[in-house]
Amino acid sequence: MKSATCLVLMAIYLFPGAYAADLLDVYDSALNSDPQLREADALRLASLETRPQARAGLLPQVALFATETDQGQDGLSSQFGQDGFIDTLIDSDTDQTFYGLSVTQPLFRWDQWLSLKQADKVVAQADVDYAVVKQELIVRVAVGYFDVLAARDDVEAAAANKEAIARQLEQAETRFEVGLIAITDVEESRAAYDQAIATEIQAKRLLATARENLRELTGSYVESLEGLEAGLALSAPVPADDEAWVNTAMENNLSLLSTRLDVEIAKDTINVERAGHFPTLDLVVRRNEFDSKSDQQLRFPPAPGAIDSPTRSDFSTGAVELQFNLPIYSGGSTSSRVRESVYRHRAARERLERVARETEREIRDAYLGVLSDVATIRALEQALSSSETALRATEAGFDVGTRTSVDVLNARRNLLNARTNLARSRYDYVINMLRLKRAAGTLSLDDLREVNGWLD
Repeated sequence: MKSATCLVLMAIYLFPGAYAADLLDVYDSALNSDPQLREADALRLASLETRPQARAGLLPQVALFATETDQGQDGLSSQFGQDGFIDTLIDSDTDQTFYGLSVTQPLFRWDQWLSLKQADKVVAQADVDYAVVKQELIVRVAVGYFDVLAARDDVEAAAANKEAIARQLEQAETRFEVGLIAITDVEESRAAYDQAIATEIQAKRLLATARENLRELTGSYVESLEGLEAGLALSAPVPADDEAWVNTAMENNLSLLSTRLDVEIAKDTINVERAGHFPTLDLVVRRNEFDSKSDQQLRFPPAPGAIDSPTRSDFSTGAVELQFNLPIYSGGSTSSRVRESVYRHRAARERLERVARETEREIRDAYLGVLSDVATIRALEQALSSSETALRATEAGFDVGTRTSVDVLNARRNLLNARTNLARSRYDYVINMLRLKRAAGTLSLDDLREVNGWLD
């Protein structure tokens, strides 16, 4: 088994074109590389910090503060006495150190309790939003994958059509040289060949664009992709009732669930802002240390000499306080924030109604899309068989001279359209099945694995 694995890895390394990636391979690459998913993950992690931030408002707040002061004084003081004014020269230098520690424990802060309750819903919404992006990634990967397959089919069909028309042009030129057909048949074939070249060039450009779109998800080019098996079994959605799918979506659609949480969060915000009118009560414990040293000299001219007057202070203070605060008037800002939150809650409810209607429309459209794809594929399969038969008959008629080259070109064009339309319809069927489950809120990696099993 190890030897077989090594041989496979060597083959992939030495002959990368021989290895075809499947849908799960592309999804794994996108899961590690898609910027939109990584952005959603970063936003989810940021929202998870809401709860510890809300809880912090109810926990003790500890602060350490300190002040160092160096103050000097040099001047003249005059004081009136019995002998007139007495002058005093003062020269002092004072050093003061003040530091302390305070601990504040909130006892009653209603807004913080409400914020803590609201934080749980914010975290839940972040998880739901991240799940929404992961579901969307499954659909985006499938769309990008099958767009590449459809574009590749168009290139192959255009190339085959060009080669067939080239052979027809060669036959027409040979017949014209021997006088069996008119020059107009040659010109018709040549015009069709030129158009086939242009069609192939356009198909290659669309294939390059589809590969670029897939690279945007995976971060690198995927050289080869597994195709969808020819005998794909078609089945209608289960349950075969659009109302049942709508009911499932109303309960499980992740975007709708996120919007419901948004309404609840907006309602909680109203109560948080109204708590701005409520009183608060805090327990505060303080411990302060004060140290002061002052060196002062006094001179009384014209008397000689100076008098030193040093002072020292060193004491500690402690206090336990209950701080009560009742907001009375704050310029109307609290009332304004309450009104703002009421309007935002109203907007959130309207957004919920909009998302609910969009979800119902999306689920019905996807359900009908799957049913339409099943019927379309069966009709196109019959059309393809008829087009192949018609082309063979037209070519046989052209060989015996009962049909013109224009008839052959039209038959070949009909066959080309039937093939490309059939392939595109089969891809649309798979994508619409995934979109239906995403709209219902039930899309998971197991669904992608099931689709991956349909690849050849």
